[in-house]
Amino acid sequence: MGTRPVETGPVRMGPWRFVLWFGTVSLLADIVYEGARSVTGPLLASLGASALVVGVVTGAGEAAALGLRLVSGPLADRTRRFWGLTIAGYALTVASVPLLGAAGVLWVACALVIAERVGKAVRSPAKDTLLSHAAAGTGRGRGFAVHEAMDQVGALIGPLFVAGVLALTGGDYGPALGLLALPGLAVLGLLYRLRARVPDPEAYEREAAATAVPASDHQAGDRRLPRAFWTYAAFTATTTTGLATFGVLSFHLVQRHLLSAAWVPVLYAAAMAVDALAALATGWLYDRHGPRVLIALPVLTAGVAMLAFTDELGIAVAGSLVWGAAMGIQESTLRATVADLVPSDRRATAYGLFAGVVGAASLAGGALIGGLYGYSIPLLITVVVSVQVLAVVLLIVTRAPRR
Repeated sequence: MGTRPVETGPVRMGPWRFVLWFGTVSLLADIVYEGARSVTGPLLASLGASALVVGVVTGAGEAAALGLRLVSGPLADRTRRFWGLTIAGYALTVASVPLLGAAGVLWVACALVIAERVGKAVRSPAKDTLLSHAAAGTGRGRGFAVHEAMDQVGALIGPLFVAGVLALTGGDYGPALGLLALPGLAVLGLLYRLRARVPDPEAYEREAAATAVPASDHQAGDRRLPRAFWTYAAFTATTTTGLATFGVLSFHLVQRHLLSAAWVPVLYAAAMAVDALAALATGWLYDRHGPRVLIALPVLTAGVAMLAFTDELGIAVAGSLVWGAAMGIQESTLRATVADLVPSDRRATAYGLFAGVVGAASLAGGALIGGLYGYSIPLLITVVVSVQVLAVVLLIVTRAPRR
């Protein structure tokens, strides 16, 4: 077996500074690709796409963003080129978006939409692994929580920026997406600077006072993922299956004439703000009390079903905000726990598999809840609550390490 190249060198930045600068990278990148995703449907339609084409292309993009991580995760672990894969993935995304604005042919635009999502698949396991190393020095929960909060700031700014430029240019997608090249260039510049200053982020983990890897589940040289990871993945799949998508929530609000379509983006923005706050709160609690705080996720998921599908505007809106809180935990603390369950030499593989589990569960949950919604809302609520009880049982038997 050949020697795997490892990017090494002295750490010239504290772990909190690394997390904050890495969060800035994600914030700027979210401005780029969330700005583009907010207008993907209308843009493709303007080039002659039917609803079927839009659905197939965007669906294929999301499948690529999740499914290809099953390849990029093990690849990152084998090659140890975490920085290289992270930079390559971001470069593909930030190049695809401005080109999408200039695409005048439908098939080219479709290819660029999918390419942007492929960029996310290439970088995500390696990026999460880099972040997990720095978070060993800040507290796993807090490190991932701050990163997620900054990420959501970009997710708010990007669509608003694109909407503003479209309003000024009379709906011309070219300038709106072309200007997103500026934060895209800043993303690449920051990444190269971070790599130069911290070529070996795993040094943060080596310097941490205590390790988060449960020794009883992983022996030196054992290439298998710990048993606790698989139980935890089952918990994640179960609780995710019961979490309704915002598309279903907004469908209910509009179809029942509780909210006009124009107000749906505003509600989504409010849910994203709650997402950031929930990530910060549960991240801090995770570092103080351990994985037991994750019991909040099945509780919130059950709460979404019980609140969001009522015919009272205030209660239904509250359900959407609870959905935002559940997403905040899912996008931050769930990922932090993976880092505590899996040793560093298998962590990118674990993140790739974990993304596949979340993607499959999201697809199953969307179909389940969408189908039950059209049949019986009381039955929908009963099924979701029952599934979340099972999720709590799986969390209890996971035996995740206490921080």
